[in-house]
Amino acid sequence: MGKINLNDDRFFEPDLDTRSVARELYNEVKSLPIISPHGHVDPEILSKNKNFSNPAELLIIPDHYIFRMFYSQGISLESLGILSIDGTYIEKDPRDIWKIFCKNYFLFSGTPTKMWLSYVFKEVFGIDEHPNENNAMVIYDHIQKLLLEERFRPRSIFDKFNIETLCTTESADDQLVHHRAIKESSWQGNVITAFRPDSVMNIESKDWLNEIGKLSKASKITIDSYKSFISAIEDRRQFFKEMGATSTDQGVETPFTQRISDQQADEIFQRALQGESNKNDQRIFIGHMLMEMARMSTDDGLIMQIHAGSLRNHNDVIFRKFGPDKGADIPLTTEYTKNLRPLLNEFGNNCDFSLIIFTLDESVYSRELAPLAGHYPSMKLGPPWWFHDSIEGMKRFRKRATETAGIYNTVGFNDDTRAFLSIPARHDLCRRVDSNFLAEQVVRHVLDMDEAVKINHDLAYNLVKKSYKL
Repeated sequence: MGKINLNDDRFFEPDLDTRSVARELYNEVKSLPIISPHGHVDPEILSKNKNFSNPAELLIIPDHYIFRMFYSQGISLESLGILSIDGTYIEKDPRDIWKIFCKNYFLFSGTPTKMWLSYVFKEVFGIDEHPNENNAMVIYDHIQKLLLEERFRPRSIFDKFNIETLCTTESADDQLVHHRAIKESSWQGNVITAFRPDSVMNIESKDWLNEIGKLSKASKITIDSYKSFISAIEDRRQFFKEMGATSTDQGVETPFTQRISDQQADEIFQRALQGESNKNDQRIFIGHMLMEMARMSTDDGLIMQIHAGSLRNHNDVIFRKFGPDKGADIPLTTEYTKNLRPLLNEFGNNCDFSLIIFTLDESVYSRELAPLAGHYPSMKLGPPWWFHDSIEGMKRFRKRATETAGIYNTVGFNDDTRAFLSIPARHDLCRRVDSNFLAEQVVRHVLDMDEAVKINHDLAYNLVKKSYKL
């Protein structure tokens, strides 16, 4: 693939008028600090601040965008160093993993992953050529040498990236030891957490009883009823808030919400404790718990996020062998108007409640989500997520949502990434795409230039600070 060319006008429309305005708008925001309000970077790397061990463990093994593409081409996860859950991991030389990566790097052509990686190779590591079978070891040795330097330790990289705030995501029982260590250190980086209770809400999971045990231990509350379960959740939310959290997150298959009585909830909870619950129980329980999480958010002020529309772990073979988060989560058709109505009728008119909705179903942008966000004062639209965190995905979102919801019922950008080094690449791509969208509006005389400049600054920085109370 030759040289890496990060053209100054990349991702802008080819017509010269739009491109010229987009360039001007982008230059106004390109150097703004990065706020990453939702993501999955491991806080341990910033807590311990150790040098990254090698390029494969840094760039390949944590990134399901990379290994799901390779798996789709028949490359085994074992060969990429992915650990199986039964402990039958065969030690892989990181150089061999890197050779596979470079040999098959061409598979990412035209994808967001290629755009992010090109940025990382060029801007972070000073590499001029795209990886391939011939230069694999030269690039590996170059990166390996850099990783030994002080300036490539996690905290130094964080500061170099101009990250103002980085939010990670932890489960309800997490003791947040790494966040505490960061706060107690002399380093000034702002790393906060978000409360993610999925594991204790999914009563049909085979690990649910174990998760309840961990929640009970963390909260010091014996959980033997729905009432004690709610007390434990409230206790943990308060702890997360004291540790700096401003948001919660719920990953659900559907955004179904429904209020049931405490008695009904306890009956379901007791069946789950006995291992006798069913899928309908889970649907009803999660729907009720979303109502409860909204109630708690009105009380404690934590922003509520709902990520809906993913059938998790679609590939049973991979799930059984390697566990979750291995690139096999697939989007679903998702309905919001009816499913969210109970929650929005109970809480959506309360300006003290903040709800951010994400979807993997693009067909609902203009039909359901934009009209809902354009009416209820508590609801905002999260940015294009996961498979749609791309040039065309961002463009589709803006074009389908803006006319009904407006710009200011959206929340700016979040990268939602595990890949630490890709953070500035993802934010840069979004700032370019938003600049391009606004430039089209200026050229078509929908917006004046001064309006576009202000909106672009808000999209890149102000909206996310306001929406996530940062």
